Amino acid sequence: MKFLIIPLCTLLIVGGCTATERGATVGGLGGAAVGAAATGNVEGAAIGGAVGAAAGALIGRASEPGDCIYRARDGSRYIAPCP
Repeated sequence: MKFLIIPLCTLLIVGGCTATERGATVGGLGGAAVGAAATGNVEGAAIGGAVGAAAGALIGRASEPGDCIYRARDGSRYIAPCP
């Protein structure tokens, strides 16, 4: 029973997050797991978690509902509400 409390609390906390925050969380956890499995030490898990969190946040940010990514005439990109 004790082992179910932490995952359930985690699901409740993540349920209130934005897509960017959820992406960063899932990416960080997945990256840490892969880094730990690949290297077998804490440093690999930390690096994998950092890379996974960054990638997950970028993917999550691109999928925010109501926001679109536009490109200006000078080539820069900006985010604004979708039409």
